[in-house]
Amino acid sequence: MASGSHDKSLLTARRLLEETSPAEAEQLPSLPSGFYDAFVLKGIRVVQALQPGTLLCHFTVPSRLLNSGGFLHGGATASLVDLVASAAFTTAGLRTRGSPLEVNISYLDAAFADVEIDIEAKVLRAGKAVGVAIVELKKKSGKIIAQARYSKYLGAASSKL
Repeated sequence: MASGSHDKSLLTARRLLEETSPAEAEQLPSLPSGFYDAFVLKGIRVVQALQPGTLLCHFTVPSRLLNSGGFLHGGATASLVDLVASAAFTTAGLRTRGSPLEVNISYLDAAFADVEIDIEAKVLRAGKAVGVAIVELKKKSGKIIAQARYSKYLGAASSKL
């Protein structure tokens, strides 16, 4: 990938994950809009698109995303997986308007408030209609919080059922 298109894909990922307000999200065709997405995304930082289809982000766990046990809620983890994997597809030049088909998450450790974590997504395969990615959430110590396998419909949205 040429440097210019690599920079563009990184900029797109940043725009999707870091800089989008709820009002701006409505103007981006490839990012779901709504309160929850802004609620979860606030604070995520795109570090680098390591290569096309691979994205590394940092995220400091905010108290608003904790469960009753005081650690990162499983639903918030699933949302982070969905959003960062979708952004990884954009770094490979793929559209992300489709819906997730399957998300399989193994929760391996807890992340408490104010812990900074790395979220790395890598596209394993992208066909004409379906893409598959893996996502890993890790503490700075390297300890894995969650591992996910994520598949998404990439094709054009259809009004026919």
